[in-house]
Amino acid sequence: MYCTAICPYCFQAERLLKSKGVTIQKIFIDTMADGFGELARLTGRRTVPQIYIGDRHVGGYDDLADLEFSGELDPLLMLR
Repeated sequence: MYCTAICPYCFQAERLLKSKGVTIQKIFIDTMADGFGELARLTGRRTVPQIYIGDRHVGGYDDLADLEFSGELDPLLMLR
């Protein structure tokens, strides 16, 4: 998960994923020289969090929450 140290949506995403038993690898882009630029190159987005489950780019917290609400998150986590 690409994140920053002060992002409330990053905290919410982390809370949701941890409630599912997921171990999260966090990449803090606010400590990198061109973190937001790198994030934009990788994901096409400049906002955090940007979440990957395995090799799949899920998107941000709202996208993760939508997957949870629709029942698609648990099966996706099983594939990782």
